[in-house]
Amino acid sequence: MRTPIVIDRASPVPLHRQIYEEWRKGVLSGRFASGDRVPSTRNMAATLGISRATVTAAYDQLVAEGYLDPRRGAGTFVSADLP
Repeated sequence: MRTPIVIDRASPVPLHRQIYEEWRKGVLSGRFASGDRVPSTRNMAATLGISRATVTAAYDQLVAEGYLDPRRGAGTFVSADLP
């Protein structure tokens, strides 16, 4: 799987914050459209070679702020109603 974001392990910015910022920036710029499916936390973590908890922390923040919309049994999607 090709990841839609890139992280910088040498950056002083924590990994979960980098993931959060990349997704937020992508959503706001239109790179990720409303209704686009977001990779699962497992897939994203495996692709980036990091802990699933790190990805989950970023996704949780994006959900809390209204950028992502989790749907039970269907996955997580870019929100139709952006903040």
